[in-house]
Amino acid sequence: MLSYRASIPLSNHTLVRLAGLIRAQRAERGCWWRRLDPAQQALLVLAHLRNGDTYARLAAGFTIGTTTAWRYVREAADLVAVLADDVHAAMARARRLAYAILDGTLIPIDRVADERPYYSGKHKRHGVNVQVLADPAGRLVWASPALPGAVHDVTAARTAGLIDALTSAGVKTFADKGYQGAGGTIRTPFKRHRYRRRLSRGQREVNRSHARIRAIGERAVATLKAWKVLTKLRCCPHRATKLVQAILVLQLIEEGRYPG
Repeated sequence: MLSYRASIPLSNHTLVRLAGLIRAQRAERGCWWRRLDPAQQALLVLAHLRNGDTYARLAAGFTIGTTTAWRYVREAADLVAVLADDVHAAMARARRLAYAILDGTLIPIDRVADERPYYSGKHKRHGVNVQVLADPAGRLVWASPALPGAVHDVTAARTAGLIDALTSAGVKTFADKGYQGAGGTIRTPFKRHRYRRRLSRGQREVNRSHARIRAIGERAVATLKAWKVLTKLRCCPHRATKLVQAILVLQLIEEGRYPG
């Protein structure tokens, strides 16, 4: 079998922090020996989440079994996911922002037996819907639990409690036309309809300014999807939330913005 050295585009700080969490969990459980030490397990997990390396490739690279690689990743992802903020904690941080940007993204998945709820008519593929909140600089602030891809963006935001939370916190939020009718502090562009077939010059100018602001929020979506495991999930869709929450925490740690 051929092999080669590969890199993970993350800092050593993230590796050390994740290894520390794994080490603390092992000490709590009284587990003093495993096939990989905490640093090696952390490296394996980051290789899977960030680079999208398969379990078979990880097993060969770390000379462990495929099932062991799967167990190490699942164990660490669950450990980190519980550290993610809920919507109320996220709003406590968002309240300090001048404004926020809300956008939805579809994370593709393998087809499942009960496929209809996961098929997005908008994207013409199966996936899960994740709502992403960004700050004015386009940095990732929060990502919602994953819902089936057939769920509309505004419904997903309401289900996650984002709209009520943003309104209660008084955070002005810019969103696209998919959030029409959200109300509260959610600002959407003007939209043509049967009673308004043409937009005025002022309305078109507002829409252009609105689009320039929303474009910045695309950076947060790109940041989330830079973790290659989200290119296409090959696990149970119900695991998507844990993975997204774990990646959210690791990204905040990488950027030095994790409050814990």
